[in-house]
Amino acid sequence: MLYVSTRGHADRKHFCDILLEGLAPDGGLYLPEHYPKVDARALTRLRKAYHEQGYAELAFQILSLYIDDIPAADLKALCAKTYTAEVFGTGEIVPLRHLEDGLWLEALSNGPTLAFKDMAMQLLGNLFEYELARRGEQLNILGATSGDTGSAAEYAMRGKAGVRVFMTSPHGRMSAFQQAQMFSLQDENIHNLAIEGVFDDCQDIVKAVSNDHAFKAKYKIGTVNSINWARLLAQVVYYFAGYIQATESNTQKVSFTVPSGNFGNVCAGHVARMMGLPIAKLVVATNENDVLDEFFRTGVYRVRGAADTHETSSPSMDISKASNFERFIFDLLGRNGQRTKALFGAALPTYGRFDLSAEPLFADAAKKYGFESGKSTHADRLATIKDNYERHGVTIDTHTADGVKVAREHHKDGKVPMIVLETALPIKFAETIVEALGHAPERPAKFAGIEDLPKRVQVMPADVEQVKAYIERHCAPAAQG
Repeated sequence: MLYVSTRGHADRKHFCDILLEGLAPDGGLYLPEHYPKVDARALTRLRKAYHEQGYAELAFQILSLYIDDIPAADLKALCAKTYTAEVFGTGEIVPLRHLEDGLWLEALSNGPTLAFKDMAMQLLGNLFEYELARRGEQLNILGATSGDTGSAAEYAMRGKAGVRVFMTSPHGRMSAFQQAQMFSLQDENIHNLAIEGVFDDCQDIVKAVSNDHAFKAKYKIGTVNSINWARLLAQVVYYFAGYIQATESNTQKVSFTVPSGNFGNVCAGHVARMMGLPIAKLVVATNENDVLDEFFRTGVYRVRGAADTHETSSPSMDISKASNFERFIFDLLGRNGQRTKALFGAALPTYGRFDLSAEPLFADAAKKYGFESGKSTHADRLATIKDNYERHGVTIDTHTADGVKVAREHHKDGKVPMIVLETALPIKFAETIVEALGHAPERPAKFAGIEDLPKRVQVMPADVEQVKAYIERHCAPAAQG
């Protein structure tokens, strides 16, 4: 299995090369040359593997379709090491919970940082450590987070041999709990950089550094953001797990509603559907930052500047430039790298938008790819949290509430099960839960008093050169090849 850039670069690379690389040399994102097809017989095998051997075996079998440069025994061991009851709090790893009339929640927040990002990040940490040891190399990870990616990455990489993490986040824009999770870590290989701006500024810095090829090579810069294919690939697994739990036969279909800002989580669903998983609809749920909803309704992709990016009560989705969206557009355009490059490398930076509304390919997108969308507001969030607590005794976080609200709008016939991907536990957004319910959500004992712990963070302007200078100062000579 070889991987290609969405922008048409001539290189074809193996999995372990792109694992450590991040963006392609032309600024594109990596995708496999083709999606492996899972037919009915293969899906039956995966169903049997999940029921008899569990999530780790399911992960191994799906990852094996994409990874041929790690020996099978080693990959199997990495999956077994990652997906354990000790790490994820339950042997089921991603249990389904029934809410109402064909509407389900898939619990993805049982990991160490209480967010779905742990599902991929825990594997990524083990993959990095394995491959770096195999090569005798080090890696300096530069990331951007709007809330959950940062803590998931830092908890996955802390203490890992050969790995340092430099995580940018928008200063003052995350919840107090999210900030405390990250900034309270005292590990020497973890560096928190609070950027004076919004998430998109952080993401732009990461991309700018990744596109400085000399700097990237000298300091061995890698990424854990969902622009890293390995992370997105790990997320594909829980779509298969959700489908298998919700169905009894391969003739049945399910739909998924996915709260999404950066398009990574739902892009993994797109990959699963392209592989042949019987997904009827992939519903993208946004908050007030509705760039993705606008595109799927109109065909116009229009990014917003920092001043027009709303600060909301589902802050991990306060994103107006969805990095992973390029992967879907590449597929939508028939995998035309030159057209994708023209849109994302030229039109978007110049005009801040592109318009595919007149494209026959866009007109056919909903039918061919299953995408629908909707948005949710703060008032919707409060009402949904309150309704679910009062009717079902279930407290959900703000992002999951966006998902449930939009899912209900797209699940009116009730014939096909609708699975909402839970994104985080409610304690991460306690202020809004108190506003909705009048009391704080349950807090896991291990996080008692986390907001009061000493913090280790550097505040700096949204300036690429200052971030590069910080990395230079904190890299040991061994990392400067």
